[in-house]
Amino acid sequence: MNLDWGYAEENGPDTWASKFPQAAGSRQSPVDIVTTRVSTDKTLRARPLSWRYVPDNCRQLSNTGHGWKVDVLGYGSELTGGPLTEKHTLEQFHAHWGVDSSQGSEHTVDGRAFAGELHFVHWNSLKYKTFADAASQPDGLAVLAVLLQVGETHSELQKLVDLIPEVIYKGQKVAINSPIDPAKFFADCHGYWTYQGSLTTPPCNESVTWIVFKTPIQVSEEQLSVFRTLRCYEEHEECPCNELQGLLVKNFRPPLHLGNRELRECASA
Repeated sequence: MNLDWGYAEENGPDTWASKFPQAAGSRQSPVDIVTTRVSTDKTLRARPLSWRYVPDNCRQLSNTGHGWKVDVLGYGSELTGGPLTEKHTLEQFHAHWGVDSSQGSEHTVDGRAFAGELHFVHWNSLKYKTFADAASQPDGLAVLAVLLQVGETHSELQKLVDLIPEVIYKGQKVAINSPIDPAKFFADCHGYWTYQGSLTTPPCNESVTWIVFKTPIQVSEEQLSVFRTLRCYEEHEECPCNELQGLLVKNFRPPLHLGNRELRECASA
């Protein structure tokens, strides 16, 4: 079993920097969004954030051992505007959640945690040739973050929830045979916060322009409970003896210091 990193005490976020030096950098994510420190940037409104996706291009759901992930054929997708000066292409999206719905989001707002968080990972396809190339550059990636709160069942998310029983163990994959529209995970409100940060999982590359939507979306408690059935080990492996008992019930990195970075706000239209 590869336990290089995870979310249990012995390999969790506090230990990552010993194996992944970038995790100790000054541009790390997530952060607590302190609304009194936010500066309103009118130029963000002047260049509206815009996205386009191809629902048929969500190809595969997998269990990475750290959570579930949807692989996307990026052709035809496009994220532009706002803090981005070049076109970005969708590579994948995934989720973070907690042992219960009082926690689970990676970003917090004025110290408040949400029940989970979705990350839509895009790369600067105008400037770089591959996702890997982009991930190593300061302006290579852009991630749209969607906060989750408990409420009504989310119909688009349910398409993935129905497939999760087929990827309970690390390394398992299943084809997605029905269209899934990433845009349906974004709230109608286009207000967001943005700052320069990093990937929230090792190697924690400091290459991300973060765009955190201000309005959460609702998902049901039942949907979140299905997330918590995933395992961090392969089917043939012995369940690890740690406080999480091999379950992916806490796969979020706690907030880190913003430092002297600027946190900008695009107010809702």
